[in-house]
Amino acid sequence: MMEQDNTILEQGGTPENTTPQEGTSAHTNMEALLEQEGLALDFPQQGEIRSGTIASISATQILVSVGAKSEGVITGRELEQIPEEEREALQVGQEVSVYVLAAEDANGTIVLSYTRALEQQSWEIVEQMMEDSEPFDGKVDGYNKGGLIVPVRGLRGFVPASQISIARRMQISGDTPDQRWGKMIGEPITVRVIEVDRNRRRLILSERAASNETRQSIKERVIEELQEGAICEGRVTSLADFGAFVNVNGADGLVHLSEISWDRVQHPSEVLEVGQDVQVKVINIDRERKRIGLSIRALQDDPWRQKVDKYKVGQLVEGVITRLTKFGAFARIEGDLEGLIHISEISERRIEHPKEVIKDGDVVALRIIRVDPDQRRIGLSMRKVDSGAYKDLDLKQIDLEDVGPELVEAEVELEVQPQAAIEPEAELEVQPEAAIEPEAELEVQPQAAIEPEVELEQPSEATPEPESAPEPERVAEETEEPGEPSPESGEPSEETTED
Repeated sequence: MMEQDNTILEQGGTPENTTPQEGTSAHTNMEALLEQEGLALDFPQQGEIRSGTIASISATQILVSVGAKSEGVITGRELEQIPEEEREALQVGQEVSVYVLAAEDANGTIVLSYTRALEQQSWEIVEQMMEDSEPFDGKVDGYNKGGLIVPVRGLRGFVPASQISIARRMQISGDTPDQRWGKMIGEPITVRVIEVDRNRRRLILSERAASNETRQSIKERVIEELQEGAICEGRVTSLADFGAFVNVNGADGLVHLSEISWDRVQHPSEVLEVGQDVQVKVINIDRERKRIGLSIRALQDDPWRQKVDKYKVGQLVEGVITRLTKFGAFARIEGDLEGLIHISEISERRIEHPKEVIKDGDVVALRIIRVDPDQRRIGLSMRKVDSGAYKDLDLKQIDLEDVGPELVEAEVELEVQPQAAIEPEAELEVQPEAAIEPEAELEVQPQAAIEPEVELEQPSEATPEPESAPEPERVAEETEEPGEPSPESGEPSEETTED
């Protein structure tokens, strides 16, 4: 009978007279015995990170010994999540950390994850980094509409746009995320961990917090380095009704509305947009108030000067009245070029308001009385249009292009002939008067003969006519005998002089 009982025990059977309590007690005694011998089994728990040894590697799974009665397995999706390069580097016998997804599945297998173990370890690392305010040097790996993505210890950290450094924000331009952030992919970046939330899988980073310079310190440094008159490259950061802010070397300066363009601008958005790269000139630096004044138009040619170059003081122009004020009226003389007619230059009489004489839209003749290039002002006058002070200038303004060349030559000849010779017809008209009134003739003749020096000089200027010159003397001889001039000297006699 004893032999039969021993045979049953050897095959794994249970004696018929053994109760369940006795079997449980035997199992407990076995565990206690293993513990005493140091061979107790450490069964893994779900959510636990354990260190194990790779038992085998195949194309579909990796078996890892974690100290249980059987190996755990990394398979399926968990296997695919391991980066290919890292997967190829794993070797049998290598010690690795794994995360227990399930202590035992339906088949009694321990399900493990290699990537989850690394992730949990990374969360522990970044939590410690946040406590220690430790900076991390990484690279921009991606972006979304709100900022940049930077990997930190295997975790995807997010750098919001508000936490990006000032220097990097200067590079931002465009409306879409790709335009704003795309060119930063692969760039090095230094960040600090400012928020960790494992449950929400949230890791927030800051580049500004990792920078030693604050916005204020950067502006102070830039102000010290800048000099008035310097020309710099900048980027428009914001627009306001009174102007545009442009970032220059990390500090914002103001381009006032009047310094954006030479043309009239109602709002900066008509010319500029946020993110636009512009070239500016430093026109003012207030180191006490830490303000920088910039100008865009100072680097452009002034079209007003080009337009006004052809106008001179005293010139007559035609203008259209565009606006009336209590101190005068504005008149447009060309395109958008306007000048001011002061109220004192509108009329000869005293007026209280320009509307007493002119109105908007009137076309009037004007005279330019002042041109001030520095103040970009033109002074005009209505009452000086007919002023005699500008007579010579007005004559020069007469356009002779419509006058024929023959008429011009005829006018010139008429002006020259009286100086060259005395016309015969005029001489015949004098003769009857000389015969009737000899005394009056005697008064006329001395003008031609009293001054021999002048008479001798005249032939060189006029056209020589030797035969016609003596005729006045012969007429005088026939008319008056007593006062006959000497033919040799050409001077009147003493008797004639006395008479």
